[in-house]
Formats: sequence, structure tokens, C-alpha cells
Amino acid sequence: MSGVLDVCAVSLEQKENVEALEAQICLEDCCVSGLLCQQWRLKGTISYKRGFIRAEEMSRLFRAVIMGPPGSGKGTISERIARGFGLQHLSSGDFLRENIAASTEAGILAKTYIEKGLLVPDHVMTRLLLPRLEAMTRHSWLLDGFPRTLAQAEALNSTCELDVVISLNIPLETLKERLSHRWIHPASGRVYNMCFNPPRVQGVDDITGEPLIQQEDDKPEALVARLRHYKDVAKPVIDLYKAKGILHTFSDTDTDHIWPYISSLLSTKIPADRLDAQRASTH
Repeated sequence: MSGVLDVCAVSLEQKENVEALEAQICLEDCCVSGLLCQQWRLKGTISYKRGFIRAEEMSRLFRAVIMGPPGSGKGTISERIARGFGLQHLSSGDFLRENIAASTEAGILAKTYIEKGLLVPDHVMTRLLLPRLEAMTRHSWLLDGFPRTLAQAEALNSTCELDVVISLNIPLETLKERLSHRWIHPASGRVYNMCFNPPRVQGVDDITGEPLIQQEDDKPEALVARLRHYKDVAKPVIDLYKAKGILHTFSDTDTDHIWPYISSLLSTKIPADRLDAQRASTH
């Protein structure tokens, strides 16, 4: 007997058998729904869906989401957070490309919408992302590009508890300027800006040498409608996280001006021992 028991599966009728286990679980301190008793918590083991993890490891996990309209600098900020704080940067766009390339069931389904120029619907995005997040029981992460809608946010809430949500509030004129100069490598999702992050050779991806494209919805005639749509869809998500007390909004025209404030926030939200453990796990 390993001494590890999923308490949620224990009924009151099983009390006599449970008392004989190594774990020495005190059911009098547990509610009928299977909440862990105080003695079990002190032993440092908790039940977590598909497996068991040490409570002290769970206490070190940090989960964050970054939100912002297209061109707000989410990718740049996410990379800095990943490097500076040891969080795994999880991009919904990367997940989409990986699943499409691997021809997974969800990837094939997502591809049918993308090829028609449609947004991938909520039920497909959650099917792509939530199993991956559920499996990450030993890693802190920063999620970029998900959730985009209230339905996605509610699905995420049912899977895990977030510590921080970062919202980038960038002026419309700045977004229009950035996106008008944005070019993308379609296969990888790498983004270039011809003003402040140009490719080494104009019009060509640095890694593959393949041509870059400008997305149709980044062009001026489609841009305003795209940004207006983001604002309408994102508002209930922002309101949800504001009500939960975990939303932190940053506004400026320059990513370098925003970054010190985000860094300062995360330094206060992530305890030193947790930060050390996260950095160690990424090396």
C-alpha cells in the first residue's frame, strides 16, 4: 500500500477499511463530498484529477493569463515573463499549429474553420487546450491567446484556478500603426514588425527563408472592425476576472514602458521560494 488515496472516492460506509490504511485519514474531519481532512493535508498529499501531487509542489505552481488585442505586444511580454520568471509560455496559436500539423482529431476540426476564414469555435478551442493544461500538474505557466470569450474563460475556470490575469490596454492608433507594419511566417506563427522587429532580409523568414505574408485582417480596411470585435468579445471576460480580483491592466504606447510594471507585479505575486523552484525546473 502506497499510502496515497483519492479521498474523493471514499464513502462514509468505507470508514472501517480506510482506518486500516497507512495514511491514517480522519474521516470525521471530511465532508461527505470528499474534501481532504486536516490530517491528510498535513501529510502533504492531495488528490488532483488524473494523479497525485505533493501539496508543497502545488503551492509553488503559478498560473497566469495575458490578454490584449492584436498588436498589443502579448508575444513580446510573454517571452520576457517566461525568461524572467521561469513560467512556461503556452500560446493558443502554437497549440493550433501543432495539432493541425499532427492531424489530431481536434486539429483537423480546427483546420476546417481556418480554411474557411472563420474563427475556431469555443468547443474546439477548449478541446485543444484544456487537456494540455490538465496534464501540466508540475509546471507554472502563462497562457497567451486563451481564453478569448466568456465561454472559454468559464471552461478554464472549471479546470484550474488562475493567480493573475494581465490585460494590455493599448491605444487604437498605436495598434493600427503596429499592425499595418506586421508580417507573419504562416507555418510557424513568427511575427515581424517592419519598424522595430524586421526580418534580416526583407519579406523573408529568418529561420526558414520562406516568404512572409501580411494577413488580410491586418490590412487597414479590415483592422478597425477586427479591433472592435475583440473589444466586444473581451469585455465580459475582463469583467469576470475583475470581479474575481485577479485582473491587472497596463496601458501605454510602448512595450518597454509597460514591462517594468508587469515585472514588479509578478515579483510581488510570486514568492521567492516558488520563483526559485520555477527557474530551477526550466533549466
